[in-house]
Amino acid sequence: MELALSHPTGQNGPKKPPGSRSEIQRNREPGWANGLRKLYNNVVNEPLPDSFDDLLKKLDKGDDA
Repeated sequence: MELALSHPTGQNGPKKPPGSRSEIQRNREPGWANGLRKLYNNVVNEPLPDSFDDLLKKLDKGDDA
């Protein structure tokens, strides 16, 4: 998995117009925020292990009784 934690100045691709929402947001975030966001999204989107999914199903059945 490749993570880019910071971008050197001038290598962020095409510039947005000054004052645009993404330009303002980028100025407020530290350089590592984008990499952390990508890592978080990768973890959240991973499927649950079968054993954990089975445990959740067993717990749900116990609430019905």
